[in-house]
Amino acid sequence: MVNLKINNIPVQVKEGTTVLEAAKVAGINIPTLCYLKDINEIGACRVCVVEVKGARSLVASCVYPVSEGMEVFTNTEKVRKSRKTTIELLLSNHKRECLSCVRSTNCELQKLSAEYGCDEKRFAGSKSEYEPDTSTSYLVRDNEKCVLCRRCVAVCKHVQEVAVIAPVRRGFNTHIGCAFESGLGDAPCVACGQCIAVCPTGALHEREEIDDVRAAINDPDKVVVVAAAPAVRAAIGEEFGYPIGTNAEGKMFTAMRMLGFDKVFDVNFGADLTIMEEAHELLDRVTNKGVLPMFTSCSPGWIRYVEYYYPELIPNLSSCKSPMQMFGATVKTYWAHKEGIDPKNIYVVGVMPCTAKKFEKTRNGESASGYPDVDAVLTTRELAKMIKASGILFNDLPDGTFDNPLGEFTGAGVIFGATGGVMEAALRTAAETLTGKPLDNVDFKEVRGVKGIKEAEYDLNGTKVKVAVASGLTNAKELCEKIKKGECDYTFVEVMCCPGGCVNGGGQPIQSAYTRRQVDLRSKRAKALYDEDKKASIRKSHENPAVQQLYKDFFGAPGSHQAHEILHTHYVDRKKK
Repeated sequence: MVNLKINNIPVQVKEGTTVLEAAKVAGINIPTLCYLKDINEIGACRVCVVEVKGARSLVASCVYPVSEGMEVFTNTEKVRKSRKTTIELLLSNHKRECLSCVRSTNCELQKLSAEYGCDEKRFAGSKSEYEPDTSTSYLVRDNEKCVLCRRCVAVCKHVQEVAVIAPVRRGFNTHIGCAFESGLGDAPCVACGQCIAVCPTGALHEREEIDDVRAAINDPDKVVVVAAAPAVRAAIGEEFGYPIGTNAEGKMFTAMRMLGFDKVFDVNFGADLTIMEEAHELLDRVTNKGVLPMFTSCSPGWIRYVEYYYPELIPNLSSCKSPMQMFGATVKTYWAHKEGIDPKNIYVVGVMPCTAKKFEKTRNGESASGYPDVDAVLTTRELAKMIKASGILFNDLPDGTFDNPLGEFTGAGVIFGATGGVMEAALRTAAETLTGKPLDNVDFKEVRGVKGIKEAEYDLNGTKVKVAVASGLTNAKELCEKIKKGECDYTFVEVMCCPGGCVNGGGQPIQSAYTRRQVDLRSKRAKALYDEDKKASIRKSHENPAVQQLYKDFFGAPGSHQAHEILHTHYVDRKKK
């Protein structure tokens, strides 16, 4: 342990602790801009500088280690002047359109500028000029709003190990770009949106589809159907001031109706449907010596990763569409026929915690009715923006519910949003299918939690099933390498592109680096889903009465020809492109 003083307050912390973390123990927050705990600790922005007695200059607290007897001062005139100058220099080369920026009021640079009383015009002069990169269907990069904090670079390289972006050129011409100055659309980007989630400004944001959705709602010839993914309900409340991990499902359903959607269903229904098909496919591969291990196919970022970086493992991917795409396909086939509506007049909107879903809806093999399974994808943030712009007082709304039949879901469906949730839901159905008996305990807790890689083995009526769960592509890469080398004998592998699963997706509400430092967003949001599962009256996908009726009326049985035509898809070797 090391003893020191911060602003004359005695503090005792472990050796190796940085001044930044030690200050928190003393009840003092030191501002940061480039810092991202465990991911980007480079001391580049100089906003976190402090005075250390005896040091010849100010030091960056995020990388400066404590020492015995150290005396630190975080709020002297010298420190404040230095921070203010740094922020004003950043503002001098910043596209200052705060009133119309997507991150207005939730921008870390804006917040620091207000706190330090900065003059945005103090350092007038040349400004960098860049055209926004709009080359993808899911993301926009505006380098004129970039502060070169390198958080996006760090998360892309160290968390996802994709590394498709990096600092380009030097000095005043430095900017974030792709190899050979190509657009992001020409790079092997997996569309996860984790770069958006960590950006402190509006330099990165999703490609909005709000205007398209509003136009469909206002079109009298369109029947507009909306459905939210499991993880959305665990995070949308944050946009309206609720504590992290609040399940705002009921208010969300009410708000959707007030926005003018004709039907409010739930992608959780699609999750239950996915389990029916995925569990059947797994058992078929085990029984008939198919390609193992079988990989889950719910995460479009993960699918793109395999297609770009491990195309030799494409045969291991389940052919099942994701829950969102299964839902959309079912709406435009089964439900359209049931209601007597031409599928061309149905407009399906998915509300997702994910930016990769914006790409997924454009894939080949995702148009079961002859029309796109899903027409528009809104992130959690976009839905919240629509609600606010419509003057809806979200916090005052009564709890609503979904429409039938494609809104009913089980506890197994709702846990899809957390890492390990797909695996657990599949095990509940696979176990009962193999044993022919009801499970005494449906909780497979070994696959829960935010640990990067989890492994377990189960004996299902004499059949040994060895499983693995990974979230975040660094962990996925580790599993892929082991599988390629034949170093493991897994039967079933779940991979979620984003660390912690969909609850931590690139389309979820953005929390500051400070909040991320103090709170495990993944665990708190996941808890909301597991709590809902725990109180659900039905906790197994195959017991969902609406799903049972769907098979009885339309698909016949899991894995049937009809089910394959509508609920399954194929993949592409993108390395060859």
